[in-house]
Amino acid sequence: MSPLKRQLLIITVIGAAIMELIDTSIVNVALSYMSGNLGSTLEDTAWVITSYAIANVIIIPITSFLTNKLGRRNYYIGSIILFTLCSFMCGQASGIWELVAFRFLQGLGGGALLSVSAAVVYEQFPKEKLGTASALFGIGVFIGPTIGPTLGGYITENYSWPWIFFINIPIGIAAAISCYFLLTEPAVKVKANKVDWTGIVLLSTGIGSLQTVLERGQTEDWFATSYITALTIVSIISLTAFVIWELHTPNPVVNLRVLKSKSLSVAAVLTFITGMGMFTSIFLTPVIAQRLLGFTPSETGLLLLPGAVLAVLALMFSGKLLQRGVSPVLIILLGFFCFIYFNWSMSQINLDTSAAYITGKLIFRALGMALLTVPLSSLAVSSLEAKDMPQGTALNNMMRQLGGSFGISIISTYSIRRIASHRVDLISHITASNPIATDRLNGFTNYFQQKGSGLLDAKLKAIKMIDLSIVKQSTLLSYLDSFLLIGLLFALALPLLLLVMKKQKTSVVKVIVSDH
Repeated sequence: MSPLKRQLLIITVIGAAIMELIDTSIVNVALSYMSGNLGSTLEDTAWVITSYAIANVIIIPITSFLTNKLGRRNYYIGSIILFTLCSFMCGQASGIWELVAFRFLQGLGGGALLSVSAAVVYEQFPKEKLGTASALFGIGVFIGPTIGPTLGGYITENYSWPWIFFINIPIGIAAAISCYFLLTEPAVKVKANKVDWTGIVLLSTGIGSLQTVLERGQTEDWFATSYITALTIVSIISLTAFVIWELHTPNPVVNLRVLKSKSLSVAAVLTFITGMGMFTSIFLTPVIAQRLLGFTPSETGLLLLPGAVLAVLALMFSGKLLQRGVSPVLIILLGFFCFIYFNWSMSQINLDTSAAYITGKLIFRALGMALLTVPLSSLAVSSLEAKDMPQGTALNNMMRQLGGSFGISIISTYSIRRIASHRVDLISHITASNPIATDRLNGFTNYFQQKGSGLLDAKLKAIKMIDLSIVKQSTLLSYLDSFLLIGLLFALALPLLLLVMKKQKTSVVKVIVSDH
């Protein structure tokens, strides 16, 4: 392949990977608009995010099999086409569950655009320049979640939310055409093992059922609803059967036996917590900024931009530290402290908090994310044999996606319960003996009387204004509790690092190559 064609192929596959990663975060700032436009609750609209993440979790373990079975070129181009077609259908959706369904299919198509893209990039560089390849791809894919909220905010505010999906269409078409002419099969083909369909079905059923229970349980009064009870039983049986099956089948879709490695087990738990922190923060922040603080979608997107730019530098810095033999445990510790501080700081905001304050705190979130990405992967495979590294890395990546999808479901439920609790607490202070409450009520009453309302009508409007204020305040307090909960989970997970304090000297290049 000529140098020009090689460069075009690298740009194409990195562009496809960025497109896939942009879609993990571009919808977050548009959730309120989707909710209003499609007539759904915010809880239901959160499925637009989680369905995409679940699809990624399902497809990631079988990407290697599909690549070998269908041919990398056919599978990759087919995935781009599926992703692009479903992007169009997402923009055309007229109901929330129609949108969720196409987002799920879009996630299945996007599953190949990250791992296969990375493998293609590494093939274009000689072994002595794999460090350059990993840095190039790492920075490239980091751009996706970085610009996603900013791009989504600009599009939503200046056009309409369906265009956050429509922008994928020209990029997808260009990527498919480019790969048709440039992408070839790998020089060394791996024989495809028998696919573990039983494991895939059990995993999909168990995760899907559990996700539905977490999403709908609060709305349906939990076990007072028969289908919630039934899905709980299904999820327990399916996930238990999945673990037993994967430990005994010769070709498991997820090789759970590698969890005998202490480093991998610890890394998997920490990666799950990290996934919760990454996804819930990018879910909660836009909701607070737009619904409670009155920020526009563009302003909301720009909140994350400064931290994201600094995070690219932190990502490169953490990679350099690992290459020089610094233990990944120390870098992970620093990343966890960044997330703990971010969540604690966000739990202290109020309705008068400025954009500058939130932007400053989001820098710590971005730095934490950058400091955890590569070191957790390094820790996960640091004690594995070469033959187990791909499975270990795949399992670790799956835990990040599971943490994100479960985290959003749990936080959605938790925040709803806390809203009710805070509302009861706030209402208990609205009494005739409370001078602040009576002054506020009289002030609103006088205001509406001056606007032409009668005394009784003015009092009713004043009571409604106070009720709206209570709703807004109780909602904010519930989200602050959610940030505090996530921060607490990060703090509780820290002692696990004591189990793997031995200095690690795993090469970053070795870790990244093992993923592919």
